[in-house]
Amino acid sequence: MLIAQTVGIWTIIVVLAYLFLVLFLGWLGYRKTQNATDYLLGGRKTHPVVMALSYGATFISTSAIVGFGGVAGMFGMSLLWLTFLNIFVGIFIAFVFLGGPTRRIGHRLDAHTFPEFIGRRFQSKFIQIFAGLTIFLFIPLYAAAVMIGGCEFIEEQLGIDYNTALLLFTIITAAYVVTGGLKGVMYTDALQGVIMFVGMIILLVFTYIKLGGITNAHQSLTDMSLLAPGKLTAIGHRGWTAMPAFGFGDVKYNLWWVIISTLTLGVGIGVLAQPQLAIRFMTVKSKKELNRAVVVGGVFILIMTGVAFTVGSLSNAYFLNHGNDLTGRVVKTIDQEKGYAAIQIVAKDEAGKYVDVEGKIAPVKLSGVVDEVAGIVTGKSIAVIYAGGSDSKIIPTYIKTAMPGWFGLLFLLTLLSAAMSTLSSQFHVVGTSIGRDVYETFSGKHGQGIGVTRVGILIGIVVALLWSYYARSGGMIIARATSIFFGLCASAFLPAYFGALFFKRATKAGAIASMITGFIATTFWLVFVNAKEAEAMGLVQKVTGGKTSILADYPNWPVVDQIVVALPVSILVMIIVSLITKKSSHEHLERCYGK
Repeated sequence: MLIAQTVGIWTIIVVLAYLFLVLFLGWLGYRKTQNATDYLLGGRKTHPVVMALSYGATFISTSAIVGFGGVAGMFGMSLLWLTFLNIFVGIFIAFVFLGGPTRRIGHRLDAHTFPEFIGRRFQSKFIQIFAGLTIFLFIPLYAAAVMIGGCEFIEEQLGIDYNTALLLFTIITAAYVVTGGLKGVMYTDALQGVIMFVGMIILLVFTYIKLGGITNAHQSLTDMSLLAPGKLTAIGHRGWTAMPAFGFGDVKYNLWWVIISTLTLGVGIGVLAQPQLAIRFMTVKSKKELNRAVVVGGVFILIMTGVAFTVGSLSNAYFLNHGNDLTGRVVKTIDQEKGYAAIQIVAKDEAGKYVDVEGKIAPVKLSGVVDEVAGIVTGKSIAVIYAGGSDSKIIPTYIKTAMPGWFGLLFLLTLLSAAMSTLSSQFHVVGTSIGRDVYETFSGKHGQGIGVTRVGILIGIVVALLWSYYARSGGMIIARATSIFFGLCASAFLPAYFGALFFKRATKAGAIASMITGFIATTFWLVFVNAKEAEAMGLVQKVTGGKTSILADYPNWPVVDQIVVALPVSILVMIIVSLITKKSSHEHLERCYGK
């Protein structure tokens, strides 16, 4: 009864109906799962539309909508370059150029997982086990980013405690992944993809209506450039409709490198080596099916990321005109004609007197209300201010504040769908990595690892749950966790994956050297160079006596993403080692590629 009073009976009914349908599809997948091929690859006969929706729903999660949408609320529409890369690289390049060879070689080698695909191409158990362990150990970090995004919205929209939402969310997702295998995952993905698509279209339309149309909305956002907080302008922010300042060797160029190297390249290139996505290419029966899936996948990604990044940016214009007032003292006039100022936020103490909130300076558009005696003014500010300074709360706060109540329920289903579709695929690949790629490869008991796979899924879920609980706080945590995993996959797997598909001269030694080099280079960069991650780990600070990066004295390097360095090194190692070592036998290459 208490929950019903808090969230409303209709919300409970709709959410329960949705969850019942999801669990039913998971059960349907269980009923149709007869063997390892069904459990791991959906029987290799998936319909192209189902495959495309599953691929897109797996690709796009609450990490993209809540996490990256919130980052767009801070940094602006320059993040739309990631949408371009997601479509061009993640859909067009992936489906047209990688999908066909992956499906064909995967079928020839009877590969059921991404590590098994690379391992069998290079005839190496080490490669399969190394890739399987890497995925098993690190994909929970990405899963945690998805879980945080989903539970942040549930907490904001329904008023349910974050930890309670996290536990319920995890149990429901686990139920249909453990039982239904990839068939259950892909059935639910298709349903969730449709819900996500409808929800994002409505969100975009309502946002433009709220802001007076497309032209007025974007012009209002352009006119707000002076309101960018000082911390952002210091690193190159030039407004929400402009690219950050470009250059190298000065702190004022930091934001450009964060957006382009970390958010755009890290995720946009890293998608090609995502094990939970690459495996989708092996679920269809022909290259023709992949070609048919390109348009569906491209449109889906355009709407999902394009809307999230656009609405995240435009939320600033909404809050500036319709948000709650902030109270403070003017410390700087930004634009007197437009009424823009920076204020020191104040609050009333127990005696009713105004006291400064330490360290809180907010850029505002003054509302014209002035307390002449106390020198206090009121004004409206940008999205991140109203979200309590947290980028991950920008989208949830905007939905709850700006959208009608019924849409909050629809968007709840949209985010549940986005989170659960990605999590189900992540947990499935976690389980197959430890069951198929590690246990079966070690033991030699092929086709008997389904039980271990299910245990692996449960372990992965518990680890992701702990990450979600302890790593919730911190700026850009969702986007950073996502880009770290994508970058790691790109540096460790992408050269070997491309070599397996297109480079017949690629050797076992080259693939192993490349994977180890990419992994070590990525780890080194995260621990010692990238300021955010290095600071969190604290090793550099102990060694250097306070610095957050070993390159702290060299501007821009501490914010450059690891993929910019680790991936080129990994590619170079792959090529050089392959050219100086013995290539695979003619018989094996013929088996992989045909005559």
